[in-house]
Order: sequence, then structure tokens, then C-alpha cells
Amino acid sequence: MKITLSNADVQSKGVARVERLSGEDLKKCYQCGNCSAGCPVSYAMEIPPTRVMRMLQLGKLDEVKAANSMWLCVGCLQCYSRCPKGCSVAAVLEAMRQDALREGADRVEVKDLPMPLLKKAPQQAIVCGFRKFVS
Repeated sequence: MKITLSNADVQSKGVARVERLSGEDLKKCYQCGNCSAGCPVSYAMEIPPTRVMRMLQLGKLDEVKAANSMWLCVGCLQCYSRCPKGCSVAAVLEAMRQDALREGADRVEVKDLPMPLLKKAPQQAIVCGFRKFVS
């Protein structure tokens, strides 16, 4: 598969916004793969953490947004703890979630959640879900 890049792609405003929101410098990542190896949910992600970083470096923001990866990240920071350069894919994916919600992506209202779920679900699952899907 041939990838065609332009300066506009690599230095896009969208990628710059993700860097600003996350506080991460995407250029620091050199693709060692430790983030994907340690991620507890990378097996279910359409784009694993290492590839997320590479695609963003290449300006492929829309492709990353279209995948389920940013919604599946549990924010455990295993990627950050394993990264020799101190990159946090979790922070990048959180920034992308915030941006998507600001743009009007589907969201769940707290009042619409069923009470049995709130009573039985682990607290961490509820907090993580609220952070991702609740307005």
C-alpha cells in the first residue's frame, strides 16, 4: 500500500490540536511497540497504540478518529509507564475523545443510565465510562 503524504497532512491543525490538548509531542514516539505490548485492550482496538501514534505523526487524524481505539482506551497509563520516551498514548486518545465530544459525537446522559447498572458495575468502570461517554 502506497502512502502519499504532504506537508499539510503532517502539520495539520487537527494534529496540532491533539498535541495541544494532550500535552504530548507526537514526534517523540519512535515506534518501539512497548505501549501496544502492555495495553490491556489493544487486542480489541482497530488501531493499536503504536500505530495510533504513527498515524498521527503522518497526519492521518481522520482515520484514527474513525476507529474504535479512542473509545476503548481505559486510561490505565500502562503505555506511559512502559514508554522509554515518556509518551502517553492514553493522554492522546483522551484528547481525541474530548475533541470528538466537543464536535457533537454521540454521548450518554447520566440520567439515562439504568439504576441496576449503576448499582452493580465496578466503580472504575462507571468513572471511566462517564469520562468517555457522558456529557
